[in-house]
Amino acid sequence: MGRGFRLIFATSLLLMLLDLCRGSTIGICYGRNADDLPTPDKVAQLVKLHNIKYLRIYDSNIQVLKAFANTGVQLIIGISNSDLLPFSQFQSNADTWLKNSILPYYPATKITYITVGAEATEISSNVTALVVPAMQNIFTALRKVGLHKRIKVSTTHSLGVLSRSFPPSAGAFNSNYASFLKPLLIFLAENQSPFMIDIYPYYAYRDSPNNVSLDYALFESSSDVIDPNTGLLYTNMFDAQIDALYFALMALNFRTIKIMVTETGWPSKGSAKETAATPDNAQTYNTNLIRHVINDTGTPAKPGEALDVYIFSLFNENRKPGLDSERNWGLFYPDETSVYNLDFTGRGSVDVITGANITSSNGTTWCIASANASEIELQKGIDWACGSGNVDCSAIQPSQLCYEPDTLVSHASFAFNSYYQQNGATDVACSFGGAGLKVDKNPMLDFFVLCILNAGATKPLQAMRRPFLQLLPPRQVKSISWH
Repeated sequence: MGRGFRLIFATSLLLMLLDLCRGSTIGICYGRNADDLPTPDKVAQLVKLHNIKYLRIYDSNIQVLKAFANTGVQLIIGISNSDLLPFSQFQSNADTWLKNSILPYYPATKITYITVGAEATEISSNVTALVVPAMQNIFTALRKVGLHKRIKVSTTHSLGVLSRSFPPSAGAFNSNYASFLKPLLIFLAENQSPFMIDIYPYYAYRDSPNNVSLDYALFESSSDVIDPNTGLLYTNMFDAQIDALYFALMALNFRTIKIMVTETGWPSKGSAKETAATPDNAQTYNTNLIRHVINDTGTPAKPGEALDVYIFSLFNENRKPGLDSERNWGLFYPDETSVYNLDFTGRGSVDVITGANITSSNGTTWCIASANASEIELQKGIDWACGSGNVDCSAIQPSQLCYEPDTLVSHASFAFNSYYQQNGATDVACSFGGAGLKVDKNPMLDFFVLCILNAGATKPLQAMRRPFLQLLPPRQVKSISWH
């Protein structure tokens, strides 16, 4: 048992070490087309609570920029299509906007990208003609203040920018957009900015269920789709669509431009005809997507290629027009409760001791910090557990093994679960005034491994014994050998 545990444990450590070296990231889109959303300050708390590090917004709203100051969250901000005209006409407009709307909040608010227009080819040629001039003026404004290498400028596209996407090797841009795309691609290549694409396998399945299988769209396919030109095997539509774009870029000899997925996701609810829009399918798609991305799987044409992906969307947005699905892409309801459970780290599927699915089948439960708890409630819970509750919280003190990740939710989950396991794993032992949440999926073991990595993995295994055992139910503690 001891040897098996150490092997699995070491393997998990190795995988996580590799994870720390990767370039791929998962972000979330924060749309605000709703009339019942929480304030930006509360949204910032929610984002921090779930350890979301990357966020896309669609404008440069001052309240949002202020709310995310000093949070460490990296933002993509946007200039809407309706604002393109003044930015494209005069350099002074771009300079003034940067001076008044961005510089007062930067770098406290970490802005990393500016999207100039969104899916302009879906609007009209009049709009597309404004995009590149506006991008150039925004870039020039950034260069004047020395930020053009820190904040990248690009624009987003729908997959409709391609005239052909299957097979992926035949991917080609729509010739109708040639006058728009040529200067755009030159700009991206010269300034090392990414080609931003919004990709939705959901729509491909919904609109053509006879040609696209649901499993293929959900990353669940058990069979391969073969590209007849390259022999490459595709197990999911997401990869096929990304590679179609890679091949389209290569066909125009733009081989160095990186791709960023600025929107993708799956709706949890739809109209009567949208039968695939369910919470289960949304959870399946986004869970598989996250794992696929953070593992640096890459695509068949670009194996191991880093890819930044943003999931749409943080909240359901009740003001969006169209079918019911358009209002139900959110991961959270406006009251900040989850539409379905989603592990943003992608590490929650395997138990590092048994290698089995972490959903408990024998009644084992854990206690974690509730997503609905405020920072004040979490801190009170930590203070009580580590004080009157007699939990040994030395591991989450500064410079100690589990101080990192230094977030209230991580520290609270450690303290709550330690108290919970030591006091019979009863409902009362996980109350913490409503700040605790009992779950049947073990989030704590991956947290412990992350503690080790953040501590530099310099302490011997025996020294880690106490904080590790605090996270486990007593019957699991008895089964572990530390020899």
